[in-house]
Amino acid sequence: MADKKSKKAVAKQNATIAVNRQAKHEYFIEERFEAGLVLEGWEVKSLRDGRVQLKESYVTLKRGEAWLVGAHISALISASTHVNPDSIRMKKLLLNRQELNKLIGSVERKGFTIVPLSMYWKAGRAKLEIGLAKGKQLHDKRVAVKDRDWQREKARIMKKG
Repeated sequence: MADKKSKKAVAKQNATIAVNRQAKHEYFIEERFEAGLVLEGWEVKSLRDGRVQLKESYVTLKRGEAWLVGAHISALISASTHVNPDSIRMKKLLLNRQELNKLIGSVERKGFTIVPLSMYWKAGRAKLEIGLAKGKQLHDKRVAVKDRDWQREKARIMKKG
């Protein structure tokens, strides 16, 4: 019984592939969506090895479809010789029509942007969590840093007793 729990805990830890920490600092995240990814075989192998970076990436909408741009997936050294890996190619995101319509309306009419937040495994498939976001001003970032520091200080005070 204990073996099953520990295996599940290990699987849960390994489920996250990459996190875009900069997105939470730069944007107010209004709403989150889960999207599937259209990947090539060498990209899946690289994801399993954790060789992905979401820091400079963003999501764009073209012809009613969502595309991940700027995500860097570096190829493994042992990649096949007949495959020409392009590490920053655009990757199509798989969303249902209602989600796409909501994203298109928010981006075009309300001035939102779409940013990737994290990439993870779910039932053996790579998923990307994207967020509908508004940009933060400099003073908003300062307030967020001040609040985070206060929470940390408060936790230290409570711990001391």
